[in-house]
Amino acid sequence: MNITIIQKTKFEIAVVNSEEVLITDVQSALDLMATIWYEKGCYRILLNKSTIVEEFFDLSTRLAGEILQKFVNYNVKVAIVGDFSVYSSKSLKDFIYESNKGKHIFFVSDENQGVEKLSID
Repeated sequence: MNITIIQKTKFEIAVVNSEEVLITDVQSALDLMATIWYEKGCYRILLNKSTIVEEFFDLSTRLAGEILQKFVNYNVKVAIVGDFSVYSSKSLKDFIYESNKGKHIFFVSDENQGVEKLSID
């Protein structure tokens, strides 16, 4: 795992790059948040979709809700970068749509869009 920092006017954003899946359950998400805070002091995280276990995107597992609730509880903003059009689930599309209307969780198509969303107060 490699963590780089993008400095914006008001905020620092941790960009996480990894060849392996980092988030497999709630505890691994908490561990990632703690590592980023401890090593970089950031509460804004940009992740590639490939760093999250595929079951996350099957809402019937409830994994997405449980993990993303932890980010919200700890006031950590996260942008997940990837191609979400590969999923046919209407409930997942609705979930992504509603998340993107909020202030903590964003599903975006590219890193620039993620940085833009995470730069908003």
